[in-house]
Amino acid sequence: MTATNLQDTTTLHNGVRMPWFGLGVFKVEEGNEVVEAVKTAIRNGYRSIDTAAIYQNEAGVGQGIREALQESGLRREDLFITSKVWNADLGYETAIAAYEKSLQLLGLEYLDLYLIHWPKKGLYKEAWRALETLYKEGRVKAIGVSNFQIHHLEDVMKDAEVKPMVNQVEYHPLLTQQELLTFCKQQGIQLEAWSPLMQGRLLDNPVLSDIAGKHGKSVAQVILRWDLQNGVVTIPKSIKEHRIIENAAIFDFTLSDEEMGRIDSLNEDRRIGPDPDNFNF
Repeated sequence: MTATNLQDTTTLHNGVRMPWFGLGVFKVEEGNEVVEAVKTAIRNGYRSIDTAAIYQNEAGVGQGIREALQESGLRREDLFITSKVWNADLGYETAIAAYEKSLQLLGLEYLDLYLIHWPKKGLYKEAWRALETLYKEGRVKAIGVSNFQIHHLEDVMKDAEVKPMVNQVEYHPLLTQQELLTFCKQQGIQLEAWSPLMQGRLLDNPVLSDIAGKHGKSVAQVILRWDLQNGVVTIPKSIKEHRIIENAAIFDFTLSDEEMGRIDSLNEDRRIGPDPDNFNF
């Protein structure tokens, strides 16, 4: 089922409902910039905010959430908040401590989703045990991973008591990760796209421009629509109100099968982020 509005959700394999669309805050500056971005997104109908310990803006995200709730009359449970444990904290005790620190900075009592940020060799399985503990204790609603390839997922699931609910990866028309998407669908793991717009590098693409022109939409809107029609949760980043609004205005048109295929065929297996198999910071 494709989302029909900004508040539509996908149901994770544990029954938790996660919005199809949200705001990412990678590289959004701590302080007023991130506070205002979060408030602007929530004011304009977004219900999902995605941050991470390494972004160093969790305190500002938390402030933005509190102010937005106060202004809107929404409740905490109306929102879906995600953060991630960084590589330096990928032990059992250290991952639990990192979760506590993220909660403290955000000023929240729980997270909706907590992810292992990268599959650092030899460490992510201990961290996964920690996330399972947090989940079983009811301290986080859902747990998952980020930047995991198929072999990483298989490695985790071999010993896991709880299967990851989400895998957040770099995903855009030049990196369609078709095998990974198929695998995750087969396993009931929700794929989520980070950097869906390839940090703006796709906006002049002639194929995407042609499709966008036919629908009277922007290239960014076409890409984000393609995400949703592929069953991929998406979290574009922006700090500008008009762009935050525009990015979410994708529920009034549908890409045809032919258009979806043309976008799929743009794949070059090209990353702008690190290769998960060789990223050990």
